[in-house]
Amino acid sequence: MEQRLPPHSELVQAVLRLFQEPVPKAALRRHERLFPRSDRARVTVQWLHIREDGSNRTSLIDSRLVSIHESGWQALDVTEAVTFWQQLRRPRQPLLLQVSVQREPPGPRGSDAHRLVRFASQGPSGGGQGEPQLELHTLDLRDYGAQGNCDPKAPVTEGTRCCRQEMYIDLQGMKWAENWVLEPPGFLAYECVGTCQQPPEPLAFRWPFLGPRQCIASETTSLPVIVSIQEGGKPRPQVVSLPNMRVKKCSCAWDGAPVPRKLEP
Repeated sequence: MEQRLPPHSELVQAVLRLFQEPVPKAALRRHERLFPRSDRARVTVQWLHIREDGSNRTSLIDSRLVSIHESGWQALDVTEAVTFWQQLRRPRQPLLLQVSVQREPPGPRGSDAHRLVRFASQGPSGGGQGEPQLELHTLDLRDYGAQGNCDPKAPVTEGTRCCRQEMYIDLQGMKWAENWVLEPPGFLAYECVGTCQQPPEPLAFRWPFLGPRQCIASETTSLPVIVSIQEGGKPRPQVVSLPNMRVKKCSCAWDGAPVPRKLEP
């Protein structure tokens, strides 16, 4: 996994492909006699996280319905599992995915179709026909990412690659701050400017309403300021921290893409 996700890459999508084996005709006819209106089961994939203390937890990653009349490759989106795995401390444990087939609908109203769903398993040596496959679609950030800080000597144009540009905020010139903020009189905030190179069309398939890649502030820091507060009818200075006031890093990101979940302890 480490070699398949180099440092200067961005994960676009991870797909787990499972080969659904055909149901024997005799078993299929028997099921149709007992449950003539139910031929589906639910396939669920979970990410298994083994903690440092030996305990483990699972996170639901993807779930979908399959028919017992179908056979062939089934695709499950496991991007979130790989994203969780990337947040682990090094050296990272192997990526553990747990696949289960469940009754649909759950409870006594469901049929036994889930008992007929079989996927080809992974052999001890690997590489067998129909074995599970993990596809990783990535972008090379050296081509599709931001470049860091802008060149102060070069003007920003439509062709400028996404970068962080200096921008001074004059607090003394703002009405909301003039009678409240005592220090500093202004600060260097930075802003993200420029454009991002768009990837080939086949990689823009993960979300139906995905927009083009935009230059955005991906990391920000707070700004400590001294403000004047009223206490007992008298002004008193106090140090407060205003969040997200300074841009620390600019990146290229898909417009409309969901924010990835953070790994819980």
